[in-house]
Amino acid sequence: MDQAIKTTPRIGDRPRPRKNYLNETRGFKSWAFTLDHKRIGIMYLIGVLFSFLLGGIFALLVRLTLLSPTHKIFGQVLLTAEQYNRVFTLHGAIMVFLFIIPAIPASLGNFVLPLMLGAKDVAFPRLNLFSFYLWLTGALMALTAMVFGAVDTGWTFYTPYSTTTDGPVTLMTAAVFVLGFSSIFTGLNFIATVHKLRAPGMGWFDLPLFIWGIYSTAVIQVLATPVLGITLVLLMLERSFGIGIFDPRIGGDPVLFQHFFWFYSHPAVYIMILPGMAIISELIPTFSQKTIFGYRAIAYSSVSLALVSFIVWGHHMFVAGQSQLATVVFSALTFLVAIPSGVKVFNWLGTMYQGNIKLDTPMLYAMSFLVLFAIGGLTGIFLGTLATDVHLTDTYFVVAHFHYVMMGSTVTAFIGGLHYWWPKMTGRMYSEKWGRVGCLLWNVGFNMTFLTQFFLGSKGMPRRYYNYLDQFQPLHAFSTVGSWIIGLGLFITAAYLLASLRKPADAPDNPWNGTTLEWQTSSPPITHNFEEQPVLEREPYDYRPVVAAR
Repeated sequence: MDQAIKTTPRIGDRPRPRKNYLNETRGFKSWAFTLDHKRIGIMYLIGVLFSFLLGGIFALLVRLTLLSPTHKIFGQVLLTAEQYNRVFTLHGAIMVFLFIIPAIPASLGNFVLPLMLGAKDVAFPRLNLFSFYLWLTGALMALTAMVFGAVDTGWTFYTPYSTTTDGPVTLMTAAVFVLGFSSIFTGLNFIATVHKLRAPGMGWFDLPLFIWGIYSTAVIQVLATPVLGITLVLLMLERSFGIGIFDPRIGGDPVLFQHFFWFYSHPAVYIMILPGMAIISELIPTFSQKTIFGYRAIAYSSVSLALVSFIVWGHHMFVAGQSQLATVVFSALTFLVAIPSGVKVFNWLGTMYQGNIKLDTPMLYAMSFLVLFAIGGLTGIFLGTLATDVHLTDTYFVVAHFHYVMMGSTVTAFIGGLHYWWPKMTGRMYSEKWGRVGCLLWNVGFNMTFLTQFFLGSKGMPRRYYNYLDQFQPLHAFSTVGSWIIGLGLFITAAYLLASLRKPADAPDNPWNGTTLEWQTSSPPITHNFEEQPVLEREPYDYRPVVAAR
């Protein structure tokens, strides 16, 4: 009998890594001038995560300052009142304009949307790269404004204070103006891509629900962002030339600024939350191993949220002096928004019902989203009710509600989506054990930080205040400790994800048994996404595509 002879393979005999979008070309120029949507998505991801880090540091400084009413740490005052206002403003502006608004559409959306459509790229690759450099330009302008005397207006830039205060307000608002153009171009690109580059056989009701969410978000980006741009131009003109637009001393109306600002900023809330909902609509059926329950209802609810978001801005202004009729109308419209949101939640729960649920890390974040979004959404009813809003407005109750919806929901979904598509983006699997630890710390820290603030607000603690009464100190201290746990959880999450990059590529093409088209190509994908054009051959959307190569 022949005996097997063991040999040690030489280095030259080892299989070379297969070509993919990460290694087909190398060098700085190959990234700086790339037209590949996947590389642009990765560059966006690095940028928004850096912004998240910076905004998070400012948030920790805010919470550390509020640890004690004396603001002393080891006998030294950490921040003066003026410094506190600046740090508070920078935290809000960075988190909203540099992180939450672009986080999911520009990074995960850029990477995944063409893959889900079976396309080689977005409709306008050069415009896609230009959008990234506009975002980068706006981010650098904002960082410059921070270095040369940060603004202290709050992230809303409310007039007349923002038209009269010192500091680089004009530069900061110009930065947000540039960031707005980046958002508009990205939205236009996504709309054109969805309309024109779907795979053969893919109709509107064959689209993955992630696409429906990103498409609805793109509509808001295109229609609402110009209003913010015009408002900021008017603010810059008033600061530069003394035109009486918002300043009442020279014939302006400061409430007009609020109408303009919130006409954009309330739809902007849905620019932030709709992509998060879109991610959850992918995670729950995949890890429940079931067909999505009520596909069309969820798809229509995404479009409904996009449309209704334009007509509820006045609920931010119940105490701003608008007419009683307007407040009643805006209150009723605010309750209307709850209907499409509730449709999504009930359909997600219906999908999970009797499902074979796999508690992998992305699903843990999806389930966390359901809890945190429910708290954020239900507390919004208190603020939409006129009798309670008058008491709760401008208190920490609003801060807690806002963070449950924006950070607790959007950021939780973003982290869940990052884990879900991490193997597809990098070709590496991460540690599930540490993924569960990171998710646990995130949930414990988040609820310690912000659930506490509902009690602070209901007891009358105003938001944005530097000083506070001693009776609020225990709740502020508890909230601050929670922020440290959030920081620890995010640090652990970053550590194990980055550690996975040091391992050899070990991710299967479809580690989660996903059914959308991005899982039908290699991990990481090749530069042009698919070896052959995918074709859908199936009945209207049943979440089990049959993909044939053509």
